[in-house]
Amino acid sequence: MLSKILATLANCFRVPELKSRLIFTFALLAVCRVVAIIPLPGLDGGALTDFLKETQRSGADNSLVGMYSLFTGGALERCALGALGIMPYISATIIIQLLGAVVPSLSKMAREEGGRVKIVQYSRYLTLVLCLGQGFAMALGWEHPQSIFPNFPTKLVIMEPIWWYRIQTVVMLTAGTMLLVWLGEQITERGVGNGVSLVITVGILARLPQTASGVYYMFRPASGEGKNIFHALALILLLVAVVAAVIAVTQAQRKIPVQYAQRSVGRKVVPGGSSFMPLRVNAAGVMPIIFAQAILMFPEKLLMTLGGRFDQLSFLKTLGMTIGYGRPAYLLMEALMIIFFSYFWVATIFNEIQIADDLKKYGGYIPGVRPGQATSDFLHWTMSRITLAGAVFLAAIAIFPVILYRAMGVPFEVASFFGGTSILITVGVLLDTLRQLESFLLMRHYDGFLKKGRVRGRV
Repeated sequence: MLSKILATLANCFRVPELKSRLIFTFALLAVCRVVAIIPLPGLDGGALTDFLKETQRSGADNSLVGMYSLFTGGALERCALGALGIMPYISATIIIQLLGAVVPSLSKMAREEGGRVKIVQYSRYLTLVLCLGQGFAMALGWEHPQSIFPNFPTKLVIMEPIWWYRIQTVVMLTAGTMLLVWLGEQITERGVGNGVSLVITVGILARLPQTASGVYYMFRPASGEGKNIFHALALILLLVAVVAAVIAVTQAQRKIPVQYAQRSVGRKVVPGGSSFMPLRVNAAGVMPIIFAQAILMFPEKLLMTLGGRFDQLSFLKTLGMTIGYGRPAYLLMEALMIIFFSYFWVATIFNEIQIADDLKKYGGYIPGVRPGQATSDFLHWTMSRITLAGAVFLAAIAIFPVILYRAMGVPFEVASFFGGTSILITVGVLLDTLRQLESFLLMRHYDGFLKKGRVRGRV
């Protein structure tokens, strides 16, 4: 099996077009990593990096910062040019897509010729606005690190005057994010795979050395944690099982049979036939987890701040500790919110009424189901059932690394690779990239990655 994969990878460099696309992709991804390393002027990024390493080794809870830093490829903890990452663009795209479901003009524009280009342009403008706001908030956070890390020993800003530091930091953070967005679009157009997704994936995989360091500190003899080689084997087997489960659910789909009747289009007779409509089990992808975790970042900090400043609201501090990261109440809230957002996201992207109308328009029908409203109801009922299975799986895969981190003492940088957004994004993006590579190879009469069947991506 390994020799088959290696031979297929070698074939990728025998196709001139695919070879140039691969080299172009690798070169631009290397530039993305450079953006995540270049330090911002006026900041002592090394002090923050050393502090986070020490707190992680001592077992302090910086999991929320680590979770955000995961998407920036470590740029946040280095105070680097790409500290905002590409998340503002992702947020802008999500906002525009959600607005398209409620604003008729945007929905109409998406269906028109050239409308998608305008929507992408709107997403870029909104990305710029979000970068300015988030960049200013991040500049203030670096200016007062004790508000985030109470035990931080020194200051990060080493530049005067302070307003010049703020303006310079906001401009450079915005430029870094817009550069990453442009590089991602260039990869999509002239490289292999979805560029924006690959930028995030490379940032996640770039933390593998840090994860290996965390594993070393877990199993070194002087760690005093009592872990042995059997625990290491158990972790490896657990990682393989989690990746296999994610691949299975990512590619799982319900095939709805569709029959087309013979019809006449002008003077041409279009013959009938049979096909199927694939309904994905995990149609929402990683979005429900991102929504849930983004919302749950704020209640704990807000309640703890209010409870600490006002004596009459001291009970809020206790409530904040109750719903803190990793607590049972937090896990329950996260699971329920993931299930809710799974149905919410599917409702915005899956329009069973339009699908039923299109089937009726082109002479298609589902065997045993009447066209029209009955087809719409059948699709709604079927999608609701398989979405429940996908939502429960997403909730489990999101909670699992938190349980490893809190209950089993696995370092956060290690536990984050056993589930959550990192494993879902990585597996999904790699499947999509392999599918595109396989398409290039099959067009040139080369074998794909599998002896039987083909690699199916997320779309």
